[in-house]
Amino acid sequence: MEKCPLPSAESKAKMRLSFLRVNAATGYCAYEPAPDWAWGLGGRGLTSAVVAKEVDPLAHPLGPGAKLVFAPGLLGGTSCASSGRLSVGAKSPLTYGVKEANSGGQPGGHLARLGILAVIIEDLGSSEWRQLEISPEGAKLATTQVAGLDSYAAVEKLREEFGPECSFIVIGRAGEARLAAATIAMTDLDGHPTRHAGRGGLGAVMGSKGLKAIIIKPGHHQLPIARAKDFQRAAKEFREALINHPVCGHSLAEYGSAAMMGLFNEAGALPTKYFTEGQFDKFERLSGETLNALTKSRGGEGRVARSCMSGCVMRCSGVFPDSAGQKVGKWPDYETMWAFGPNADIGDLDVVARLNRLCDDIGVDTIEVGACLALLMEAGIIKYGDVQTVLKLVAEIGDGTPMGRILGSGVAVCGRVYGLWRVAEVKGQALPAFDPRSVKGQGVTFATNPQGADHTAGPSYAANILGLGGDVDPLSPEGQAELSRRAQITAAAVDTLGLCLFVSFAFFESPKALDAVVEMLSARFDWPLTRQNLEALGQKVLSLELDFNRRAGLSEATDRLPEFFSQESVGPHKAKFDVSAQDLEWTLKF
Repeated sequence: MEKCPLPSAESKAKMRLSFLRVNAATGYCAYEPAPDWAWGLGGRGLTSAVVAKEVDPLAHPLGPGAKLVFAPGLLGGTSCASSGRLSVGAKSPLTYGVKEANSGGQPGGHLARLGILAVIIEDLGSSEWRQLEISPEGAKLATTQVAGLDSYAAVEKLREEFGPECSFIVIGRAGEARLAAATIAMTDLDGHPTRHAGRGGLGAVMGSKGLKAIIIKPGHHQLPIARAKDFQRAAKEFREALINHPVCGHSLAEYGSAAMMGLFNEAGALPTKYFTEGQFDKFERLSGETLNALTKSRGGEGRVARSCMSGCVMRCSGVFPDSAGQKVGKWPDYETMWAFGPNADIGDLDVVARLNRLCDDIGVDTIEVGACLALLMEAGIIKYGDVQTVLKLVAEIGDGTPMGRILGSGVAVCGRVYGLWRVAEVKGQALPAFDPRSVKGQGVTFATNPQGADHTAGPSYAANILGLGGDVDPLSPEGQAELSRRAQITAAAVDTLGLCLFVSFAFFESPKALDAVVEMLSARFDWPLTRQNLEALGQKVLSLELDFNRRAGLSEATDRLPEFFSQESVGPHKAKFDVSAQDLEWTLKF
């Protein structure tokens, strides 16, 4: 495996990047210079490195030895388009392996502008809930007045106290209850907690630290850039590459990620009625086209083509209004649209939007919750399409009823409680909205990625279904391991840079876009890089994560899909998952 060079010593001295360590038990907060081993890492690369280096792999995810890490990407806080995402990392209470979940919104860029490379929360919280306040003047832990509130109410109260220029990170009642599917919410450009580090239960880890909220007051100074003119030229080229790309520059803004609904339905790869069918007869009611049309026709507070964070030119985050034009919440993402739609045999966009808002508010992963509900429907415990029961049960997650706690603990726990074997999960994490039998490259990613079944860990569907970056037959086992390997390396690198994963669509088709990113990194840190170095960076991140998982007890036996995917056929093509065990084992051998 090729090594990635490090920034120069002179560049390190000029950057003045730091770690902020926070002891949740004592309240002690301290800045320290970023250690040498952290240079050349950011975002997912850094969160995974901190976890791998500082957390005992056998530690309990919610215990005193666990740590919670927030890290902006290497390009965060700069003028690079779509670069403000924030990675959150820990040992997952859902998978018991390493986990990174990243989110859009404003906090990532704000932390980067303060020169913070990582915030590391250590130990367990005290008996009272606290909030971490970060500003150019320093950081402190203080008693919070928003404990017990869900995300929207908590942020509204914090905004009244700290002002609209700040960004906020909060957990809802699910995180306070330390439920294994709890999320961490980030505020968007409008100051609403609509962006979530959603997968892996990291909201529960934040809850175990007794940390209800983080308030970030951004700095106004410019980040040091070693070669500013070179950076700005490359940033302009990258921005233009995104704007001129048909997906990044048009489809996402008009239809959101729900633009994929019709494509996957046509391919027979849209999991329907809990992976028993591959097509949904009411998919058009939940399509990106319908989402766009309803938003425009209802008017009012509805908005098409909204950015979730400063500097994003793809603008896939609209605002969905109800029939009276009142804001419900953000546009449901494709995975959420699927989780409460085809998955549960619900073809009502208004219902899906309500459930999306409810989960955002409680602070729980829509994929895990939708998977639990559909699993119980497939088992005959709940009726398919029973909207009123679904709304009632999701609300119970916030109320902490026994049933609510089951649903908020993820699909693997739900399956065990009800004695069910046909559970679509890998390493305890629910499969997202791609049937691995009909889009087999994605199936390889779900099986082998250290993060568990995760839609952001390696978008093999880009080549399998969208025809971006290759043309690998989605129904053939041939070439899927190589495709997934490349996609996973790309995703790990993109997450480390703090870029939105959707920029990879441009990478797959435009060498200029990738070259511009390499040049921005080189100019930012005086860092001699090549495309091959970025590939080495992605491999390094995956290797760190795999090593942690092996030491945590997650063997190669966990890098498999549930057996029913190789036994049951799906879709009009009657496909089964038939990628060989040898190919799965080869995928991430570096």
